[in-house]
Amino acid sequence: MVGPEKFGLEVLFEDNHVLVLNKKASDITQGDKTGDTPLPDKIKAFWKEKYDKPGNVFCGVVHRLDRPTSGALIFTRTSKALERLSKQFREKEVKKTYWAIVEQKNEKNSGTLTHYLKKNEKQNKSYASNTESAGSKKAILHYNLKSSSDK
Repeated sequence: MVGPEKFGLEVLFEDNHVLVLNKKASDITQGDKTGDTPLPDKIKAFWKEKYDKPGNVFCGVVHRLDRPTSGALIFTRTSKALERLSKQFREKEVKKTYWAIVEQKNEKNSGTLTHYLKKNEKQNKSYASNTESAGSKKAILHYNLKSSSDK
């Protein structure tokens, strides 16, 4: 049997409907200018070989994580699963939790940050602002300090 490691994938869970990956910080969820192979292409190659599938293989992208971000990422094996999971994300039925290691401790151990994100297409980066502007998206982050060190 073919293992996901051959394709640079770390599978956390897989069944007939979904595949959950541990995305490395260097992986890309969708193609970009770098020409690096996006995860859906790697997953399709893995499934094609694992299940000995002729022809095209479907891989639905339910949500994305930015390239520098690592974490659990969900893909679907069927369009029906993609439709159902996408609806849950769209209707905010899914709770996302992000963990970050930061260099400097915030003044408060918990709180809420509200910013407006705007994408710079030339740089392919988004920037946060305290004020809303045309084309910006509101982002709300609730945070809690889990631990800290003097190092």
